[in-house]
Amino acid sequence: MSARSWLFVPGDSERKQARGVESAADALILDLEDSVAPRRRPRARQQVAAFLSGRPRRGAQQLWVRVNGLASGELLEDLAAVMARAPDGIVLPKVSSPEEVLEVHHYLSALEKRESLERQTGLLVIATETPQAVLGLSRFAATLPAGAPSPAGWPCPRLTALTWGAEDLSAALGVREKVAADGALTFTFELARALCLLASAAAGVQAIDGVHADFADREGLARELARARRDGFTGKLAIHPDQVEPINAAFTPTESEVAGARRIVAAFAASPDIGVTSVDGKMIDRPHLLQAQRLLAAAEALGRK
Repeated sequence: MSARSWLFVPGDSERKQARGVESAADALILDLEDSVAPRRRPRARQQVAAFLSGRPRRGAQQLWVRVNGLASGELLEDLAAVMARAPDGIVLPKVSSPEEVLEVHHYLSALEKRESLERQTGLLVIATETPQAVLGLSRFAATLPAGAPSPAGWPCPRLTALTWGAEDLSAALGVREKVAADGALTFTFELARALCLLASAAAGVQAIDGVHADFADREGLARELARARRDGFTGKLAIHPDQVEPINAAFTPTESEVAGARRIVAAFAASPDIGVTSVDGKMIDRPHLLQAQRLLAAAEALGRK
């Protein structure tokens, strides 16, 4: 279910949904939350349900739905409207703890049973939109040290990915600027991003980088993408179709990277008892082998698509 590009499209806009389908986005996120005015949400639920029923997608393009958070009072209405149409996944915003994720997991299980759905619906959690969520990101780990608090039933079996967002956290904190004069994130948001990345790895799920809000800023997007891939993110949220192609390119292994990874795997396969070897004039050990295997697995998955 991993995807490189996750494109938000408003739930009440047929035109933008059609553009999303025409794009090369790996996943569309049909939005019932922030991009839809509250008075238009009933209409948006109907539109998203109809869209899912028609399943208009390109190739293996996934269809996800961002619902309203638990605290909104609209979550169950959102889920009831779309689950009969079997979306690939649900995007859950504004969480405060893993317990909230588990609560939504139970709702989804009940609705899947009611609708006789054979496939488990994925769950992408926007994990940094409240101060409580940022402070509790370590509790998303699949296993925790003895004595550390962990929700009963954790890890959530349908958790697919974690991502981070700055806008709601910014409002909660009263932040005036999220970016410093040099273009880098300020410390608080850099911390939230890093903790989301670490929590994703600890939970064993995909790490998705947040949006680049200025969709006309191609250079800024390119800088963010280079940094995201360098740091270990494997995908990125998009708010405009023009962002999709650069995102896909950034998270697609190059021919040179694939060839190098194959040489590393071959070197260890030739001498399975060694712990360290030399490839292309560089010392390579077991962590390099793991990274090479991950890169080849990602390239193989993209080839299947």
